[in-house]
Amino acid sequence: MDWTRTHALIRRSVPLAPQRRTALAATLAGVLAVGILVGASNAKGVSEGPARTECPADLAGEADCYTGRDSNGAYYAMAVPDDWNGSLVVHAHGGPDLGADSDPARSLDDLGRWTVMVKEGYAWAGSSYRRGGYGTRMAAADTESVRRLFVEEFGTPRRTYVHGQSWGGNVAAKVVETYGRQQGTYDGALLTNGVLAGGSRGYDYRVDLRVVYQYYCRNHPRPSEPQYPLWQGLRADSAMTTDGLRARLQECTGYASEPEERTARQQRNLDDILAVTKVPERTLESHLRWATFTFRDIVHHRLGGRNPFGNQGVRYSGSHDDEALNAGVERFAPDPTAVRDLSYDSDLTGEVPVPVLTLRAIDDPTAFVEHEAAYRDTLRGAGQEESLVQTFTREREHSAMSDAEYAASMAALDSWARTGARPTVRSIAASCAAFDRTYDTGCFYDTQYRPPSYASRVEARPGGLRWPALTAAQEQAWSRIEGVGIAP
Repeated sequence: MDWTRTHALIRRSVPLAPQRRTALAATLAGVLAVGILVGASNAKGVSEGPARTECPADLAGEADCYTGRDSNGAYYAMAVPDDWNGSLVVHAHGGPDLGADSDPARSLDDLGRWTVMVKEGYAWAGSSYRRGGYGTRMAAADTESVRRLFVEEFGTPRRTYVHGQSWGGNVAAKVVETYGRQQGTYDGALLTNGVLAGGSRGYDYRVDLRVVYQYYCRNHPRPSEPQYPLWQGLRADSAMTTDGLRARLQECTGYASEPEERTARQQRNLDDILAVTKVPERTLESHLRWATFTFRDIVHHRLGGRNPFGNQGVRYSGSHDDEALNAGVERFAPDPTAVRDLSYDSDLTGEVPVPVLTLRAIDDPTAFVEHEAAYRDTLRGAGQEESLVQTFTREREHSAMSDAEYAASMAALDSWARTGARPTVRSIAASCAAFDRTYDTGCFYDTQYRPPSYASRVEARPGGLRWPALTAAQEQAWSRIEGVGIAP
């Protein structure tokens, strides 16, 4: 259907708020009855909802909110504003969370973080994914599932956009590549502070952190503890907690102490680790957690104990004694089948059929700004660079950015999808001030910024300078291999 034809078409296909409430009341009664009959089962294969729920405080009186669970066991949340513009934002959350099951709170929490989308008139739908742990294609499938559930409940939106932040940026980019060519699915993508280098290269700096940390600290594991190759992140049966890891990091580097309270050895360890890995001090702990617990999830739970990581041939530099570091740091080569499965699951081909807009904090301390260079080179390698507009801001946080910038980004993406006129970085930045009069969160665009190459931040592994990391042809060939990738 051509939703641009007349407003009357929209009004006939999109129920007004009172009609939605009446319909949902009847639906909720049916859902409750089904829940009684099946014993409120959460087993996969049983879909629950959507059922009315209380909206986040910022949306009170402005929207109707719903929660449910899809047939794969993924919890989800939806919101429809009273002044709905007829379009939908489907959200892909970051992480990955490492719980065994779907987290019923996660999608509602994210709705609370991105109420700006609903305040701007968009309906919103987000999945908590069917389980915790790594799995980009799984998360993309669950994101597509919540879009379909929204359509079943409320009808086909005028336009549909996918938004992803952090690892969710990787997921949303995979959504576009996997489902975006299907008619009536997605009209554009907004990727904010996304992990856009993919899985096979996007975590190499955490591989480097894991081995460099152990070279200096020798406490993860300690010599007295069972040993294991560091590419595992952590032994499968280890009982280590985040508090325990934090204590070891403090023991070695004094990172949580004031500089004057650190020993000379702690300070030198900290200086060397930061200089070699280029990890910011303020996020050193979070990166080490990822290189410990998420690596364990990837290796032991997703790849059957196979190693997707390598550091052969990497020359580490920046320490007080590079020669000793390179002679003593642990080295390993990846299992080609593990690299294949991680790459198939999470690397990007750059084959995007819809407009893609990115928003990135230049000083993002978690997913470094160089991820944008990797994504730019990925789309360029696929001949799709004109489908991409990248914007950068002088912000310093990873998990949230200015609401005014989110609003300006959505408006620019929507205009691009409607008119076909590609926005410029300057036009987006100039539009932000009008939105900031509503949100008062600031506009921090740097219209001149262009990120350096990914290899300038992360030492490339053999063959790691060409993008895309996964070509469309390679993806197609691997798709014929039984069991390829990461199981959902």
